[in-house]
Amino acid sequence: MPLDKLRDESLERLFEAILTLETIDEAYRFFDDLCTIGEIKSLAQRLEVARMLRKGYTYHQIEAETGASTATISRVKRCLHYGADGYNTVLDRMDV
Repeated sequence: MPLDKLRDESLERLFEAILTLETIDEAYRFFDDLCTIGEIKSLAQRLEVARMLRKGYTYHQIEAETGASTATISRVKRCLHYGADGYNTVLDRMDV
């Protein structure tokens, strides 16, 4: 797993911090402090691309609806099929 190379105490604390969030409002406030608007939108876009790929949308449909580049769509698709299963875990739990 690529994140194993990054694993350290500060990254563990970040993930622990995220897991303490209890509401959408808390998440908005935390990520507003933590990330730029562009970074947040990029993360959200990737999750939306993953959701749409799982639902069978075409690259063209995804590009038109999300504005994601074909490179981003390809990367997300590769992660869905060959990645650490993070997208699938989250999307299964969200039931979307």
